[in-house]
Amino acid sequence: MIEIHALAASSAKGRLEPFSYDPGPLGDEQVEIEVQYCGICHSDVSMLNNEWGISKYPFVPGHEAIGKVVAAGPDAKSVTAGQTVGLGWNAGSCLHCAQCLDGDHNMCRSLEQTIVERHGAFATRVRCHWLWATPIPDSVDPAKAGPLLCGGITVFNPLLQFDVKPTDHVGVVGIGGLGHMALQFLNKWGCHVTAFTTSDNKADEAKKMGAHAVINTRSQPDLKSAAGSFNLILSTVMAEIDLPGFINALGPKGIFHTVGVLPEVKAPSFPLIVGQKSISGSPSGAPATVIKMLEFAGRHKVEPITESFPMSKANEALAHLEAGKARYRIVLTNDLK
Repeated sequence: MIEIHALAASSAKGRLEPFSYDPGPLGDEQVEIEVQYCGICHSDVSMLNNEWGISKYPFVPGHEAIGKVVAAGPDAKSVTAGQTVGLGWNAGSCLHCAQCLDGDHNMCRSLEQTIVERHGAFATRVRCHWLWATPIPDSVDPAKAGPLLCGGITVFNPLLQFDVKPTDHVGVVGIGGLGHMALQFLNKWGCHVTAFTTSDNKADEAKKMGAHAVINTRSQPDLKSAAGSFNLILSTVMAEIDLPGFINALGPKGIFHTVGVLPEVKAPSFPLIVGQKSISGSPSGAPATVIKMLEFAGRHKVEPITESFPMSKANEALAHLEAGKARYRIVLTNDLK
């Protein structure tokens, strides 16, 4: 019997406690990863607290895992024992539905998500389908790579989906765990980048991360001065925003795109129709896009700004995140036995 040691909560908003389980036989197309690092995402908190009503307990968080392949099923491809790989939000897809055949594996009809109805990577080991075990290039620091596999790919994916051009003017709403990576990617992509924030004290940091300009969204004159300026506005926040104000800031055919879970999306239709503007959203990204993102990050030295905690101190790390003190992502170093 194989025993995986993990940290799990027994109920919503519960404290993580030591937990062990037998994962059963390794699937023919699965790989088993010995977890070395695991990032913490706000989605871990949402799932831990059952904010989306889909959590099952005992619940093991963790969907930004980096580690070594220690076992592979007979039909697993692409990865080899001892290879450093990463696992993000998704852990399996059918490979034969219309979405998978189109390369959109992240929208598979039978998508298996790493911490939904299965145990995640706050653990000694985690399993996934071989397709979702992404090799980590030598140019990417494995100790910082975890957040790229969720937050990073979530903000990188729209660049490909919307064919964002180096000449585009792009705004990023929210300079947090996702937003600070979006600024870096967009700057290296060649865009003119504007950071939208409610915190004046983040202006200098935002510029160091790649913003060419900063607008305080609490200042109506500043927001109005940006009218008609942007090809794309990428929202990374999970709070109420002035959506009509951002729609007004878009140029003709501009797109307001959210990757953060907004409480609601409500906007007047007239500006959308007259300006042929649109509102959209997207999930993380397909395996091929994850690979492109890591190659781009390695080439241009894009990496998350991280704080480190031992995995045994995951409760303290989660409290640090929920208190809004994380700058800007937290990575757990595995010390579980």
